[in-house]
Amino acid sequence: MSVTGFISPALSYRDAAAAITFLEQAFGFRCRMSSPDESGGIAHAELTFRDSVIMLGSANPERGWMSPLDLPGVNQTLSVIVEDADAHYERARAAGARIVREVRDEPYGGRGYQASDPENHSWYFGTYVPGAWWDGKTP
Repeated sequence: MSVTGFISPALSYRDAAAAITFLEQAFGFRCRMSSPDESGGIAHAELTFRDSVIMLGSANPERGWMSPLDLPGVNQTLSVIVEDADAHYERARAAGARIVREVRDEPYGGRGYQASDPENHSWYFGTYVPGAWWDGKTP
């Protein structure tokens, strides 16, 4: 895998350890590493979902790292491609994810749903592959 152009979002949480547990149970991520900070939080963690990686850590206002709970509103949504949006939706719902938008067929192709984690990061899980049309594939 080439690392050139690889995008890996970094998220901040008030309770990063609880976020890791939730992301594993509800959304199917796997924690591949976690490093504690000096105050008992998490300085840096990496979670995988297939070939993708997200990074996360404990909120640190001095460094500008804030949980969405400390912000006036959500300003982004992370989009994750899954093979079966309905099965993923059921897993997330059963694990207590707050469903923002029920699973549905999208007008642009694919099927998906939107959920929030306990600290209000916005997540979209669906079958639509952005840019698939670039290669002449139908989404």
